Amino acid sequence: MSEQLKIIVEQLNKEPFKKNFNLITFDSLDPMQLLQILNDVLAEIDPKQTIDIREEMPDQTVKRICALLAMLKYKPPGSLSDVSSFRQGLVTGSKPVVHPILHWLLQRVPELKKRAYLARFLVKLEVPAEFLQDDVINDTYHQYEELVEGFKTYHKECEQLRTSGFSTAEIRRDISAMEEEKDQLIKRVERLKKRVESVSNHQRMLEQARQLRVEKEREESLTHQKQEQKNQLFQAEQRLQRSQQQLKDLRQAAADANPESLIRRLEEEIKINSYMVSEKLPKELEGMRRTVQYLQKVASEPAMGQDDLHELEDKIKEVDSQINQLIEKRMMRNDPMDDKLTLYRQQASIIIRRKESKAEELQEAREELAAAERVLKQRNSQTQGSDGEEVIRSDELKRLVAKLRTKGTMYKKKRQEIAELKAEYGVLQRTEEILKQKHENLQQKLQTVEAEKGISGYSDTQEELERVSAIKSELDEKKGRTLDDMSEMVKKLNSMMVEKKSALAPIIKELRSLRQRCQDLSHEYEEKKVQYESCAAGLESNRSKLEQVYILQLIIEMQIQRAAEEMKAYVSSDPQERKKAIREMYMKNISEQELLGKKLREKQKLVRESHGVNMEQMKMWRDLEQLMECKRQCFIQAQSQASIGQVIQEGGEDRLVL
Repeated sequence: MSEQLKIIVEQLNKEPFKKNFNLITFDSLDPMQLLQILNDVLAEIDPKQTIDIREEMPDQTVKRICALLAMLKYKPPGSLSDVSSFRQGLVTGSKPVVHPILHWLLQRVPELKKRAYLARFLVKLEVPAEFLQDDVINDTYHQYEELVEGFKTYHKECEQLRTSGFSTAEIRRDISAMEEEKDQLIKRVERLKKRVESVSNHQRMLEQARQLRVEKEREESLTHQKQEQKNQLFQAEQRLQRSQQQLKDLRQAAADANPESLIRRLEEEIKINSYMVSEKLPKELEGMRRTVQYLQKVASEPAMGQDDLHELEDKIKEVDSQINQLIEKRMMRNDPMDDKLTLYRQQASIIIRRKESKAEELQEAREELAAAERVLKQRNSQTQGSDGEEVIRSDELKRLVAKLRTKGTMYKKKRQEIAELKAEYGVLQRTEEILKQKHENLQQKLQTVEAEKGISGYSDTQEELERVSAIKSELDEKKGRTLDDMSEMVKKLNSMMVEKKSALAPIIKELRSLRQRCQDLSHEYEEKKVQYESCAAGLESNRSKLEQVYILQLIIEMQIQRAAEEMKAYVSSDPQERKKAIREMYMKNISEQELLGKKLREKQKLVRESHGVNMEQMKMWRDLEQLMECKRQCFIQAQSQASIGQVIQEGGEDRLVL
């Protein structure tokens, strides 16, 4: 109980409640405050529950809380399974009722929020049957049901999109990055255009580059067409091989299809199906019914305590002791007729088990065949729809991801089941040891009884005979199965070798011609590649030389233009034009700087001459400041002494009168 309170207090002190409780303050809350806290937690799960319970009748509060708890699938503890006592505890705000509810709610807040949100749309309204007789109400109700189903599908798609890993922030970042790359490429293209426009024969070079790009695109398209034709040829060969194999199988089936073999095959199939219908399937159905009844019985019974478990263990021990006593009585009876029938019973049980295993294998093979046929049909429809190319779409990828997740959860469950089986295996090992010990004790007793009767060794001989007969039957079965498997394997290998040889013969012939053609094309490709590389290297060197010459020409032209403008301004008769010359500008700046330096030197001279006088004046001001500070201190002391007495000055003397 203390752990439960600790968890409740920790959760209430966190976001979004922030109650700032401790164990003492929470335990000292009165019932009304406790119910208000419960209502606040329910309001966090479902915002419709936001209400002050002091403004609501207690019956309405309990009804509302119980309805929401039922919708959230809350189950009271075993001690509060009675509905009336549970409602009475909610009305009174009883701690044994409210504390488990808070503990259960606070541990599942996100999950319960989602359930409450879905319940707003998925909990169907109950319409009486007599109202549904009206056509308008019936049509409206059907539309309502269709909308509910549509909401289910949309919600599933939304959850899949949330868990698929795609986010709007990532898409926005990708879009912004692509826009930046686009701007950079546009600027780069503009710069290249400006650089190329200055070249004299740039139009011819651009035309050659355009032709080169067109040829490259044509080469890529031709290679793509070549690859597509190869794929189509390969698929056509595969279809031809499948058709030939189907034709061969049909011919073999037609060769063996005489009336006797068909009747024999149908009789065998009828026997197998009759066995499945009359023996195997009813047994499985009966076993499943027993399992369902047992599970229903377990589910209907109340929760078991430790005393009930001890009582069941005692009953199991009593039943085990009764079984052991019955086994001892049967062994003491030792009917010789039963001993003779034991061998036949064992053989019959072996045959029955073998028959059941073969039936299970047949059923599994049929299921695998049906699944493989469904997959084959699906793949054929996909290949026909995509012109022979299988493309994985986004929804298929999502289904695969969901399938992998389900397999992951299944793997965890299986691993947990393996751990439980290991634990059960340990228990069974211990049980086996106990049974072996009991068996040894019984064997000793049996040997003593046989010695008393004068037939010592009878049971050992009987067991040895049964064991030898069982081993012999198993060996005979293995021999027959091994010989059948070996002969079938040899037939399959021979047929596969013949099929492979016949299938590979045309491919090898075509491969030889394709190899020769590939060699010719590769030789031609190498020659074209060398020509292209030499041409590209020459064009690149010419382009770099032209760029250098063009840049030097631009620099020289700018220098010549600048010198001509300077000369024109310098020899001009107009004074305004002469002022624009660089020589005049520099001379003007030099004269201004000389005047500024002269003024600064005069100012420096004045500062040096007045430095001593200024320092003495500064010292005098500091002394004056100290003197004034001393007078201020004396005045403060005089004011403080005036409160004690009176100072009188007479004849150059100071007297203090109290």
